[in-house]
This record gives sequence, structure tokens and C-alpha cells, in this order.
Amino acid sequence: MMGSNAVVVRALIAAAACAACAAWPAAAQTPAGVTVIEDIRFASVDGHDLLLDLYLPAEAAGAPLLVWVHGGGWSRGARKPVSTLAFVEAGYAMASVDYRLSGVAPFPAQIHDLKSAIRFLRAQASAYGYDARRIGILGVSAGAHLAALVATTNGDTRLEGDVGGHLDQSSDVAAAVSYFGASNLTTILDQSTPFGLNIRVPGLEALFGGPPDEKTDLAELASPVFHVDRGDPPLLLLHGDQDPQMPINQSHELHGAYKALGLNVHFEVVHGARHGGEAFFDRARTELVTSFLDSHLRGG
Repeated sequence: MMGSNAVVVRALIAAAACAACAAWPAAAQTPAGVTVIEDIRFASVDGHDLLLDLYLPAEAAGAPLLVWVHGGGWSRGARKPVSTLAFVEAGYAMASVDYRLSGVAPFPAQIHDLKSAIRFLRAQASAYGYDARRIGILGVSAGAHLAALVATTNGDTRLEGDVGGHLDQSSDVAAAVSYFGASNLTTILDQSTPFGLNIRVPGLEALFGGPPDEKTDLAELASPVFHVDRGDPPLLLLHGDQDPQMPINQSHELHGAYKALGLNVHFEVVHGARHGGEAFFDRARTELVTSFLDSHLRGG
């Protein structure tokens, strides 16, 4: 029989997960003129199909491409619905992609899957009409952590993997946006509130296949701050200063690592915001993100 403490912890985790989902924007409605191509298989691993949904703007020919990475504590969540399609309205193609959750496969499976999706999307650019010479990646929460890890490991063979093939294609990205994500999985527990620990401890144990203090090599490998170098792409960080789940210091750490090397980075503190919510996808923040993407993915 499950102990009472375990029951309480699981209940707290479930309640926190529900609270987080409730705080995020409702499913985005597909704007007029946007074409949606669903359930495109980009890889299959051990009988597990990995799919993506592609959102094409009204003028798809030559549109820059964005990769959207969902959140969910690495253990849950799905590629649909996405939080916003405003970037598609602004003329970007966007792919919302699967990755294996921690209950299916431990780290680094998640990053192998995302890099596979990027290689696949580059290989298929001519079929769908978008421009994959420069790709941006965006993620929320755990998806933001993975997006930042993709960005800071451009060309890193340790995390490339061979999922899905297309190894002749690059998995590099040219810009990254992190919405309230993690960046240092060796410090996150020390920074977390008791509420946050109820989520992060089991989440990290599932991701690493054991307690993070016993999986220090994996925790470092999975932490964007340990990969930052002078070749990393521009980065935009958005984080609420009242986030009870993902410590804002996680974004401060990645911001600091970028600043220390003089890299292109902007940190937008969303005052009063918690873990997600409309404040991250309102008109002002959407314009900020769109301007950032335009400056690094268009032209040239």
C-alpha cells in the first residue's frame, strides 16, 4: 500500500500541474489564412512515433521557420494546443513538435528528439515552402529548458543523437526564446520554494532515472549554463518574478552566462507574473518576441 506521505506528495504535484495549466493561455484559435498540417511523423524510436504539427502562414513561400517546444515538467504535456499562433500571423511558419517524455525515456532522449525534428524540418523545407536556412526555437517551462539546451549545443556531437536520420542536415538554430524555463539543473532545487520542490524533485528523478544529486554528470549535461560559448545564438528570456514553480534565478543564471561572454541576450522580467499566464502572450510581449525574431531570422 502506498504510504500517506507519498499520497500527499502526488496530490500536491497533481494540484500544482493543474494550477499551472489553468494559468496558461487557452488554446490558440487558428487564424484565418493559416494552413495546419497535422501529425507529420519525423521519426520513430523503439516503436514510438514522434510527430509534429506544421502551421503555415498565408504567404508560406520563403517564410522563416520556428520550432515550438511544449512544457509539462518533462513528464507530461503535448505538442497541441500551442499557447500562441501570433507568430504565424506575423508571417512565420511554426512546427510544434513531440519529444519523448521522461516516463518513456530518460534524458538525453528529449534533446535527441528535438534535434531530429530540426534536421527533418530542414530536409523537408522544399516540400512545404518555408525557409529553413535560419530556424528559431521557442519553449515554455520544461520546453523552454529544452529549447535553450538546443540553442547552446549547436554542433555539440554529445547531444546530437541519430534519431530519425537526416544526419546530413544541421540541427543548429539561429535564435532562441525561453519562457520561464530552467537553465541549471544542478542548482534548481536549492533555489526552489517548498511548493516548487514538490514538482521539481520527482520531475528531475524521472528525467535522470534517479536523484539529481546522484546523477550530477547528467544534470550538468542537461544544463544550458554549462554549454554557453561564444558561438551561441541570440537569446530572449521571459520570466515572472512571482513564479512559484520555476525559480527566476534560473533565467538570471543563463542571462549572466551570456553576458559574461558578451553574447546577444535580453532578459524580460514580467513583474507580478507567476508560472505562465496571459502576461507572457499579451500584445506588448508578443511584439517584443516578434521584433527579436525578426532581427535574427529575417533578411541577410
